[in-house]
Amino acid sequence: MKFLGPQDDFPPVEKANSIGLLAFGGDLSPERLLSAYTHGIFPWYDSSQPILWWSPDPRMVLFPEKLKVSKSMKQVLKKGIFEVTFDQDFEQVIQNCAVAPREGQMGTWITPQMQEAYVELHRLGFAKSVEVWQENELVGGLYGIYLKDIKVFCGESMFAKKSNASKLGFIKLVQKLQQEGVKLIDCQVYTDHLASLGAEEIPRSEFLEYLK
Repeated sequence: MKFLGPQDDFPPVEKANSIGLLAFGGDLSPERLLSAYTHGIFPWYDSSQPILWWSPDPRMVLFPEKLKVSKSMKQVLKKGIFEVTFDQDFEQVIQNCAVAPREGQMGTWITPQMQEAYVELHRLGFAKSVEVWQENELVGGLYGIYLKDIKVFCGESMFAKKSNASKLGFIKLVQKLQQEGVKLIDCQVYTDHLASLGAEEIPRSEFLEYLK
């Protein structure tokens, strides 16, 4: 595992260990983060650790055309009990993602340092958010990095204060991205929740082809 100095480039992702850990150190500058995402790498660590950079194999992805919308979610969409917006309150979304309870997780990896870095990426037009509202209250949302030039969206985190809120936001985002010609949504690692929405694991080598 390589230590990244201020001027060091990322090593080839094939150098990652068996759990996908590639390197540590470096910084969270916009340039470093965008270089990471365009090479199939993302940061994930907690406040007690240095910055850790990952590139797991296999990779969890969703092809927009394979999105699964259950009968119950179709009913939620039909009833219109939530309102969905895009890029209306990025900071509130990432703050809520940071404090959302996660099964088997004591703290958060969305540290103040991470929040500041992604708010800056949002200001630059790369980080995007989805907000889900109910009666003018933010009840769900998600955010990620939109590599618009290569038609790939890299999902980062989501939260829900009401049942189905984040799932609805995700569905609406995928539908929007499909209309914009996005060919792949990076979901990073397997979860049952993502699998239920149609995401699947593919070899890292195949995933990297979509980043070219």
